[in-house]
Amino acid sequence: MADPSLPPYLRIVAEVRRKITDGELAPGDRIPSTRQLAKEWNVALATATKALTALRQEGLVQPRARVGTVVAAPSRGAAGARHPRPAPAAERELTRERIVRTAIGIADAEGLAALSMRAVAARLGAATMSPYRYVTGKDDLVLLMADAVFAEAALPADASGHWRARLEAGARALWAVHRAHPWLAQLGPLTRPLLLPHLMAYSEWMLSALDGHGLGPAAMLNQNVLLYSHVQGLAVQLEREAQAESATGLTSDQWLDAQAPALAALTASRDHPTFTRVIEALGEGGYDLRLDELFEIGLTSLLDGLAVLIDAHRADPAGTPAPSAAPRTR
Repeated sequence: MADPSLPPYLRIVAEVRRKITDGELAPGDRIPSTRQLAKEWNVALATATKALTALRQEGLVQPRARVGTVVAAPSRGAAGARHPRPAPAAERELTRERIVRTAIGIADAEGLAALSMRAVAARLGAATMSPYRYVTGKDDLVLLMADAVFAEAALPADASGHWRARLEAGARALWAVHRAHPWLAQLGPLTRPLLLPHLMAYSEWMLSALDGHGLGPAAMLNQNVLLYSHVQGLAVQLEREAQAESATGLTSDQWLDAQAPALAALTASRDHPTFTRVIEALGEGGYDLRLDELFEIGLTSLLDGLAVLIDAHRADPAGTPAPSAAPRTR
């Protein structure tokens, strides 16, 4: 514990230095942002900035583009550069499940950029190379993490019921998982689906809800992908916002407040009349972009469109094409 008689910024410096020396923070691990330090220590942003500056001057941390401030690699021959080997008990207690759960905790709190095999080992109090006995590397670890969190999707035990209610339950369960683990949406493009057991269980739930309503196999898969992409497309903003706040020290509200002069100039120019009219119609309350609200709006719109397709099939089960005056071209 840092000496309470020290100035606030030196108490922060002492605590971060202790964590680095004790191996709780390893080279490459991300240091809390200025805003995070200010909140954690209940100090002004200027005090937190001063602490990070002092740590940089000591050579303990360094800035890294698109990541933030990280623990610097120890200089060759520096005192304390080699962390003491953890007690053998920590090695014996390692399991794949503990490694995966620890990695999920790091990614949840600090984002995927902060995740490394070294960071997991340090958090577990194990030797740096110990996790490699259970997982082959970070890529393998991330897939195990993803499968573990997809298992948290709270799908109803009863698979009966109306197709719409079942799709709503599946989409909301998937949104809740992404809400709890914002890094999940960053794993890969929609065109390279993750073939993970628990993600397949979610897809099975959605496809079984779509089955039996006249949709062809490609149409069923398309609807499943569209609903998944709706969740992923919104959820990707959660991690991006966290990264932006860490990099700037500003919440989204604070950042928007700082854009007020630019917004005022845009509306005053009258170059964008529809945009200006909409903004002015909002009044002093302004517009709050709420991802949860957008999720529900988008889900309703997608399912309303799907209902039209299903009703059209019921009205014309044979799928007779409407006459056309000219052949279609691709």
